[in-house]
Amino acid sequence: MPAPAPPASRAAPVDRELARCAWAGSDPLYAHYHDVEWGVPLHDARMLWEQLMLEGFQAGLSWITILRKRDAFREAFDGFDPARVARFGEKDILRLLDNPGIVRSRAKIEATIQGARIYQAMADAGEDFDRYCWSFTEGKTLRGNGRDVPAQTPLSATISRDMKQRGFKFVGPTIVYAWMQAVGIVDDHLRSCFRYSGRH
Repeated sequence: MPAPAPPASRAAPVDRELARCAWAGSDPLYAHYHDVEWGVPLHDARMLWEQLMLEGFQAGLSWITILRKRDAFREAFDGFDPARVARFGEKDILRLLDNPGIVRSRAKIEATIQGARIYQAMADAGEDFDRYCWSFTEGKTLRGNGRDVPAQTPLSATISRDMKQRGFKFVGPTIVYAWMQAVGIVDDHLRSCFRYSGRH
């Protein structure tokens, strides 16, 4: 399991000479995220859930927007502790809607609270979220071809359907595929990238 990323304000300097996936661009925060987190297999249940919730907040926005606000999100949602978030009520929703540091969408905030309750219900039933997430690939990372990066796949559609049946929101096939890439269920680094083919 990789160490948690440093807060956005303290991201380590990046080597501008390295060849990266084009989406990482020239933003140091984005490059650091690409180099350290994106595509690295993640097996911390809470962090898998946090990433899924943040991907939901990204809907209709760019990931860099969420990344820049991630520290504020973590503070606002009590460190994305599912047990705490599951107890959020209307006062908490109003507090979050008044927080300029996060994406102030009632639907997405409510979806995160609902997602925490689903996570807790799964845990109470003895279903580990890490095992659940990785069960779709039997615990293995799927490798992209290094050339074409799809927006979604048949597998992301399957996972999306399962998550929706469980009650999760903002988990369409495209969001789910972005999450799969982020947590290393899929490794979609390009051939031109220094992290292609497991060189990380």
